[in-house]
Order: sequence, then structure tokens, then C-alpha cells
Amino acid sequence: MKTATATVIRTSGEMAPLNYLNAEHGVRSWLLTTDHKRIGILYLCTILIFFTIASIAAAMMRVELLTPQGDLVTSETYNKLFTIHGTLMVWFFLIPSIPAVLGNFVIPLMIGARDVAFPKLNLLSWYLFIIGGALALWSLLYGGVDTGWTFYTPYSTTYANSHVISMAAGVFIAGFGSILTGLNFIVTIHKMRAPGLTWFRLPIFIWSHYATSLILVLATPVLAITLALMSLERIWGVGIFDPKLGGDPILFQHLFWFYSHPAVYVMILPGMGVTSELITCFSRKQLYGYAWVACASMAIAILGFLVWGHHLFVSSQSIYAGMVFSVLSFLVAIPSGIKVFNWTATLHKGSITFQTPMLYALGFIGLFTIGGLTGLFLASLAVDVHVTDTYFIVAHFHYIMVGGMVMGFMGGLHFWWPKITGRLYPEFWGRMAAVITFIGFNLTFFPQFVLGYLGMPRRYHAYPPEFQVFNVLSTAGASILGIGYLLPLLYFIWSLKRGRIAGPNPWRATGLEWQTTSPPPKHNFKQVPIVTGPPYQYSAEEDNDLDVATV
Repeated sequence: MKTATATVIRTSGEMAPLNYLNAEHGVRSWLLTTDHKRIGILYLCTILIFFTIASIAAAMMRVELLTPQGDLVTSETYNKLFTIHGTLMVWFFLIPSIPAVLGNFVIPLMIGARDVAFPKLNLLSWYLFIIGGALALWSLLYGGVDTGWTFYTPYSTTYANSHVISMAAGVFIAGFGSILTGLNFIVTIHKMRAPGLTWFRLPIFIWSHYATSLILVLATPVLAITLALMSLERIWGVGIFDPKLGGDPILFQHLFWFYSHPAVYVMILPGMGVTSELITCFSRKQLYGYAWVACASMAIAILGFLVWGHHLFVSSQSIYAGMVFSVLSFLVAIPSGIKVFNWTATLHKGSITFQTPMLYALGFIGLFTIGGLTGLFLASLAVDVHVTDTYFIVAHFHYIMVGGMVMGFMGGLHFWWPKITGRLYPEFWGRMAAVITFIGFNLTFFPQFVLGYLGMPRRYHAYPPEFQVFNVLSTAGASILGIGYLLPLLYFIWSLKRGRIAGPNPWRATGLEWQTTSPPPKHNFKQVPIVTGPPYQYSAEEDNDLDVATV
């Protein structure tokens, strides 16, 4: 049975036999660690805090929208709630989740490296993220922010009576953490691959993170400059975006979306990488069209810089510019479609097992496909004019970002949890969580497509009574979705002490990360791995009796 893509030779000296979990003890050793695996776990604990706060804000909004009248919170409080939800979820959960958590933990293992290229810079990235997050939380605790996560001008520079500057400073600082993470990954992938691991022997997870890192390094500085200019105008009245001061508010939108649309792919490309790993493992087949999938990741990263203008179809942008951006927006869907078709072809006639990670991967494909297809509606000028600033936009965004990215993150976390902890979680409850999440998500957000088509504007806490039935469905779905998100937290914690011992490769997966112990040694490998073949050397005829818990 083929389960490995590498042979190994001994190094000049033995590595430390203890793994990263028990080699050192105490809070200080964690706060000063340069071990990429520990830093990934630090990110995991941190983003869960932001995810929880953002989810509570979302739950309060959904309860408010149960009835047409704004009877739970005031309009000002509602503005602050969706700003809390959007800011924390986008900047402090969705963007860092897969790269900072799974990428930090897995990338050096997958390429046979001892660590990332710049371990101290890696730790600094986490501290910048913490400082930025602390400023954001301070802004929320001491009055909140009511601009929305986009900080649109001139409202954010002139009229907003809230802590805009401190919130923008938090996003600004956290952005530099993202830049350092992207730089670290690029150098690590270029310079620290194991012998024999050529570019077209890399797992797709690595290709996805390489493309993501390029976006982080090239696009994030534009966001930093934009927020700095906004702060200059708000503090000193410099006329940049406010038309009363000779500025142009549309300039802010151009700068903001030049970063923020590529940032969509920062969130979704890593999820695509995870899905490629899961589809091949649990269908026991080589990835269909490997080179096409790898190149599609790079194409998405490049084309993602060229489509920001479709966010400005209803602005003063010229109709000719709108047509160009419309065509480019349709074009960027092609590499995404290549990935979906190739995943489907990989599944065809595969020896499929529906383990928990596979269920999340299938959920990713389903939700991302719906989100991608509805994105084509928004790429069309005429349709976009009708649905702009309605719940159609909310539904589309969440199908891509939450339905796609979070399903990818959860699939990857379940897949590599035995490698991270050395323990297995209860498979039955894992499957239940995946199914509940999928059902709850669709019940939450699919009715919002109908609401948007019918004309219900987003960001309103009161609405006409004829929209109530769809809002009740969304709120009921959000309750189910909350259960789907809570279950993994419970059984992951349970598994830390009571889960079965995983062994080095419970999924019988290929890849270098499965050729070391679970958890890995402090420096990952006791011997230098040498790669001798292509990735994903699976066979559909292999035995699929996976050694996982079923209780």
C-alpha cells in the first residue's frame, strides 16, 4: 500500500526526541517561543477569541431582525454591532485563520523544513496581531465604531462619533503582521524545501499559500496607506477624501478595494488548498489535473488585483471602466471553476470515505460554488445595480467567506488535529458537526438571496413586515449554525485528554508531514527527508479502513 512520497536519510546529528508540546513548560516559554508549531497554536487560541466576540455580535443582530420593528437595540447600537461583527470577523479571523494557524503549523512540515525561514519574525507577526487586536477591542469597549468594516469616507473622516482612529490603528498594525507572515512563507517555500521537492512536487496547500503570501505582501501596504490617509484627514483635516476639503471619497473606495478584493482570495485560496488535500486523501486518488490546479492558484492571485472596480459599479465610475471590470470579473471565475471541476473529476470513481474532514471539504465545494455562481450576477452591471447594498450582497459574501473559508478551515483543523495534538477526536460527533454546520449555514444565508432580490437593504435594523418570514428563517438557521460551530470546540477540548492516540498517520495520507511523529519533534524531523516522487500517490484500490475513533 502506497502511503508515502518520500524516502529519508540520516542527518549529521539527531534531533531532539521530545515534541513541541512537552519539551518546555510554562507560559513564558510559549510567549517567547520561535517554534512555528507553537506559534500556530497561539494564533489558534487568539483567533477563537475574536471569532467568539464577532459571533455574539452576529447573534444579537439576528435576534433584532426577528421582528420588523427595531425593538431590541437602537439604530446607533445596531450600526456598532455590524461593525464589531465585520471588523473582527474579516480582519482578525477570516484573513489570518488558515495561513496563520494551519499554514504556520503545517507548511514547514509539508516541505521537510525544521522551521520557517525567520522564526523570530514569525513570533513578531503574532505580537503585532495581538497589539492590533487589543486596539480593536479597546475601540469596541470604550464606545464602539459605527462606520462598518469598510470605513467609508467621508463618514469615517468627518461625521462618525466613534473610535475610528484606534480601530483603524488596530487594523493597520495587524496588517503588518500579515505582511511579515507572507514574507516568511515566501522565503521558506523558496529556500527550505527538502531535497527532491521541486515546484511541481509541492502539495497544492503549499501552492495556495504561496499565492496567498504574494497577495499579502503586495496588497496589504495599500490598505495601510489608505487607513493612514483616512486618519490624517480625520485628525488634521487634510483634504484627501472629503469633498468639502477638496478631496474625493471615491478615491478611498478605489484604494480600499484594490486591497480588499485580493483580500477575498487571501481568505479563500488557503481553503482551496485544504480542500485539495482532503479530496485526494479521502477519495484515494491522485489529484486530477495537478498542474492546472497549481497554476490556477497563481492565476487567481494575479487576476484578483484587476477586478476591484466591480465594487464601484454604482459610483461615479465611467460606464466604460465598468464594462472592463465586468469582463475581468467574469474572467477571474475561470481559474476558480478549474479547481471545482478538477476536484469533481478527482472524486469520480474514487474510493470515497466520508470521514469528518471529507464532509467539510464537500461542504466547501457546495457552498463555494453557490457563492461563486452568484458572484457572476454581481459581475453583470445591470444586475449589480439592482442588488447593490441589499442582502443579496450579504448572502454572496458569506457563502464565499464564511461558507467557503470556514468550512475549509474546519476541514483542515480536523484533518491535522491528530498531527497537532497526537489525539483523535470522536468521529461521530465530528460528522454531526459538519452536517449541522452545512444545514445551518444554508438555512441562514440562502433566504437572504431572496431578501436581496426583493429589495431589502442591508445594515438596517428595521424593515417592512413582508420581509419577516425570510428573516425568521435566517435567525433559525443561525441558531443551528451556532451549534455546528460549538460542537468542535467541545470535542476538541475533550480529545486533548481522552482522545485515542493518533499515531503518525491515522488517515494513511501521503505527504511529508505524515512521515514524522504526532505531535512532531521540536525540529519536525529526526532525519532529513528526500522526496522521490510526485504528490498524492494514492490508489483507488487501497484499503480504506482508516484508524479513527467512531465513538
